[in-house]
Amino acid sequence: MLNTETPSTRHPDLDTYATPALLDAFIDDQTAAVAAVKAALPQLAAAVDAALPRIRAGGRLLYAGAGTSGRLGVLDSVELHPTFSWPRERAVAVIAGGEGAMFVAVEGAEDDRAQGAADLAALNPGPNDVALLLAASGGTPYVLGAIEAARAAGALTIGFANNPGAPVTAQAEIGITLDTGPEVISGSTRLKAGTSQKIALNTFSSALMVKLNKVYGNLMVDLKATNAKLVKRALALTVRASGASEADAQAALAQCDHHVKTALVMLKRGVDAAQARALLDAADGSVSRALSA
Repeated sequence: MLNTETPSTRHPDLDTYATPALLDAFIDDQTAAVAAVKAALPQLAAAVDAALPRIRAGGRLLYAGAGTSGRLGVLDSVELHPTFSWPRERAVAVIAGGEGAMFVAVEGAEDDRAQGAADLAALNPGPNDVALLLAASGGTPYVLGAIEAARAAGALTIGFANNPGAPVTAQAEIGITLDTGPEVISGSTRLKAGTSQKIALNTFSSALMVKLNKVYGNLMVDLKATNAKLVKRALALTVRASGASEADAQAALAQCDHHVKTALVMLKRGVDAAQARALLDAADGSVSRALSA
């Protein structure tokens, strides 16, 4: 029996717990998710380093999964645009059962290997693309089909699974095992198995974005200011990173469509928006290098 399906021996009387003890059991069990990702750090690092040159060459991040894993892939792909101004067309996710499966479980869709291959192939993967294949069990047919299609196209394949020796990690070029063990509620991989996948995806994609110069220091300076909250955040980040007054920061942001990177270079180098953009382009988007050029 798979680790993720094996009944936990820690809480055999879970259904009798008082509310505080019940909640404590769930929360305490989640700590295993962090430990599992930490244990996979060497493989995650290898994945980032292998993905980076492909993404720099114009490749895309392609996600494929089923159920909770599929939804986590969609979530990671969607959040890269507002957080890092990552082009939507360069982070694309497919999920077993189609877009509707984000909201309503499509039973049996995960068992269709041919559909997984077809859905991934429909994205027209190429050698610069990076496919992230997610399956808690590690043997989901839909995901295995997606791996086949991605590898056939020459894309880098990175497999995430929560059981050691899983086909998903074995068949991908880089396998990342997040060994979270039995769940508090037996077999419910939306619990710590899902949490570990969320952490791993956050870690992978955020590290990649840092390497792609989307961050200055530890500040999120390449966000898309698409709503009032983000406009305020852009202003606060600009003031903090530049040391300028709020009024000067606001004036700079107004001249560059609230792009924090550009505003920072404008303020710290004393140049206009066009010159700041040119400096950033010459520095491959790195604020640090644009400021020292």
